[in-house]
Amino acid sequence: MRTLLILRHAKSSWEDRTLSDHDRPLNERGERDAPRMGRLLHDDNLWPDLILCSTATRARRTTELLLQADDHETEVRYLSKLYLAEPEDYVDVVRRVGGEAESVLLVGHNPGLEMLVQLLTGDWHRLPTAALACVTLPIDVWKALESGGGELAGLWLPRELE
Repeated sequence: MRTLLILRHAKSSWEDRTLSDHDRPLNERGERDAPRMGRLLHDDNLWPDLILCSTATRARRTTELLLQADDHETEVRYLSKLYLAEPEDYVDVVRRVGGEAESVLLVGHNPGLEMLVQLLTGDWHRLPTAALACVTLPIDVWKALESGGGELAGLWLPRELE
């Protein structure tokens, strides 16, 4: 059994219109919500063995804020392939680099992440910014990851947390 945690980056800012989409930072709400999700991962014993993150500024900052919630030495890989990725791209990356990790956290973007949850579980779920989905998978190795067969074990939104 493997666990795939799927986190949409926290809320980004559109204040500076001169920035490329890739370089947009988090806004105030994003800076507040990302640590909440990190505390959730820590407090609910969901902390991942490996974090795979888009190279976009808003995704990287979300990951930085998550990491402040726990003192584990968690490996983080920033991958350009995850920037605005399609669901198949996420699956491919996890298959290739998931290694021995029991639990992997993806930090990325919609619509790809919503489509990924649907691909893995057969059910569509809305993932607003900083939403976290936990999908359990009946596989022993990440190389066996494919569509279907996953079960949504949890879905958390930052506004629902204290």
